[in-house]
Amino acid sequence: MNHLIEKANLNHSIVCDSAGTGGYHIGSPPDSRMTYAAKMRGITLKGAARKFQVADFDNFDLILTMDKDNYRDVLRLDTAGKYQDKVKLMCDFCRYFDVQEVPDPYYGGQDGFDYVIEILLDACEGLLEYIINQKIAIN
Repeated sequence: MNHLIEKANLNHSIVCDSAGTGGYHIGSPPDSRMTYAAKMRGITLKGAARKFQVADFDNFDLILTMDKDNYRDVLRLDTAGKYQDKVKLMCDFCRYFDVQEVPDPYYGGQDGFDYVIEILLDACEGLLEYIINQKIAIN
């Protein structure tokens, strides 16, 4: 997503971050197989893994999850039900892929990562279009 934000010259108005619902890889760089899949598409992945925090509900206009399990995990942290409208599935923004969830490629081979990045690119392009149309983050 950050790649598309920069490409659209909107990095001054849109902030995008990534966080997991589990604490398994905190501080680790992106998986080397995903890094490779991204690199093959001209995208450089940056950053380190972190865990989703309750404060993220206030810090971000949208919270996107990769699958329904993560969706439920995030909503469980919203004990007052105050932020439910902010939480959506990433695939809700897909324009071409007809999938409900982003599959977890972790235990498979490179093909799984290639497939996932194609889904994510589709979803991120749809998301960016949605943000621009809704003027969620653009001043």
